[in-house]
Amino acid sequence: MDGWDVLAEAGDRARRGEAFALATVVWREGPSSGKEGCRAIVTEDGELHGWIGGACAEPVVLREARQALAEGTPRLLLLGTPDRFGSVPDGMTVVPISCQSEGALEIYVEPVVPAPHLVVAGRSPLAHTLVALATALGWRAELSEDLASVTERSYVVVATQGHHDEETLERALTRNPAYVGLVGSRKRGEAVLGYLADRGVPAERLARVQVPAGVDLGAVEHREIAVAVLAELVRLRAAARPVRVVERVAEEALDPVCGMTVARRDPVECDGVAYYFCCAGCRDAFRRDPAAYAKKESRC
Repeated sequence: MDGWDVLAEAGDRARRGEAFALATVVWREGPSSGKEGCRAIVTEDGELHGWIGGACAEPVVLREARQALAEGTPRLLLLGTPDRFGSVPDGMTVVPISCQSEGALEIYVEPVVPAPHLVVAGRSPLAHTLVALATALGWRAELSEDLASVTERSYVVVATQGHHDEETLERALTRNPAYVGLVGSRKRGEAVLGYLADRGVPAERLARVQVPAGVDLGAVEHREIAVAVLAELVRLRAAARPVRVVERVAEEALDPVCGMTVARRDPVECDGVAYYFCCAGCRDAFRRDPAAYAKKESRC
């Protein structure tokens, strides 16, 4: 895919609610296979779609993109030999690479986190108001009785208000969403949960149900309850953004000669240990003096 095709796919993935990182080459110093405007998508699983550079740049961008996605923060990468750059602006991350081409790349990595997905079951003014408010915030919000679109990342609010509450709530729990809230009084909630417990719904699932849904605003009318429910969801979303450190995936290794992160392809074995390289030059250097570089590898 060229840069424009990558942008089109990024739009499709965003509309489907997928999380990914978009990497864009914003500067290059030749010779380098990556050009200004080259783009690639990096998925949460570490798949790369597009082109940002050759064997030296790709594993670095994969690792940094997954970390950016895990943290939810963008980053500007400068790939090349550190001593050639001099003073580096604050906020830029220098990643040493030692390609034989001696090129350099500046790559902007932007995490694309999907908009929250809210599914509301119910036909009341409260349900319609809640969907409208969430949509105004940029959320993907919908009314649904069958909850067919619910995933583990979805927020589900059961606002059926006496119309098949038990069946709808049980259906929501089977999909294991990130949040399940039941609109209704505490007394009504206890009755619904008690009924489901008698039907054999596991206690740990029932414990996840927030009832009554929404922050406590006191005695308010139905449309104002929608505001209270959305306020609770916004608070929960803000609190549920832990920073995860992405471990080096099993398919990656360190080049013992230059120290780059490389893919585990075309190994050279020495004393029963496999070593991997970014280029033929590093591989040849290792073969000429394997003892020196094997010792270096052991310190990594």
